[in-house]
Amino acid sequence: MYKSTLQKIVQKSPWLYRINAGSCNGCDVELVTTACIPRYDLERLGCKYCGSPKHADIVLITGPLTARVKEKVLRVYDEIPNPKVVVAIGICPISGGVFRDSYAIEGPLDQYIPVDVNVPGCPPRPQAIIDGILEAVEIWKQRV
Repeated sequence: MYKSTLQKIVQKSPWLYRINAGSCNGCDVELVTTACIPRYDLERLGCKYCGSPKHADIVLITGPLTARVKEKVLRVYDEIPNPKVVVAIGICPISGGVFRDSYAIEGPLDQYIPVDVNVPGCPPRPQAIIDGILEAVEIWKQRV
């Protein structure tokens, strides 16, 4: 009873953490656009980027999951506390993108990590990224 009352009184803003799983940085540039340009500012929507996966609520993953960073990505993912929401930004984490047939690609991200929201595009537009993050915020609020 006390916990549910406290949760209704105190509203926490979701914190975002970004993982680059081997991208070309096209999606990362668009993520910076959503964070730094006032027209797309995510902080006005209540979201804030954090520097540690241990403080994150929503994880944004860009790039195809490469063989070189797969274990590191999975280790960082495990550091994120539950409840967590995963957003795949760009076509690369969704399907491998143009790199999908490469020997260096381990496959789509959802083979290793449960993905809650997909934001397709190469790279996706800032508006699409914001829509995906807002969808992730709604999922996160239901899980908290």
